[in-house]
Amino acid sequence: MLACRNSKHQPWRAGHPNMATPRPGNPVRGSTTGRPLMAALDLFGRRWSLRILWELRAGPLGFRPLQKRCDDMSSSVMRQRLTELLDAQVIHQLPDSRYELTPLGQEACHALNPLARWAERWAATIDPQGADPTDDQSASRVSHPDTVDDGTPERDSAD
Repeated sequence: MLACRNSKHQPWRAGHPNMATPRPGNPVRGSTTGRPLMAALDLFGRRWSLRILWELRAGPLGFRPLQKRCDDMSSSVMRQRLTELLDAQVIHQLPDSRYELTPLGQEACHALNPLARWAERWAATIDPQGADPTDDQSASRVSHPDTVDDGTPERDSAD
């Protein structure tokens, strides 16, 4: 009975096999109103969603290369997250089957850059000895939030 009740009344519940892609205006985890911010938090709060976006920020990747960059996540979870991100119009699939950020996805990555810089400052504050001063995301020397000193896209620190 519990499974039936959850499937009827909470289709957005985490772990539910028919979990719908969060959309503004529709109920999502944590919000019955579906406010845009709550829908975005639900979408990006799903396991691996932000990592996929982060790995696509420097350009298109195919399924297998993207899976490798995401620490070899399971194929089934990868497919589910890609489907949700496609449905949310944050990524799209190119004719050659690679995945790429849409303009909305690029905006989301740009919005995450201040959080990435804050995370580096946080890490340095908590453990000054463990902070890597040459880290690509170091807040003290980032000339452009998406690039390392030589202007190439940085790709390694994603979590």
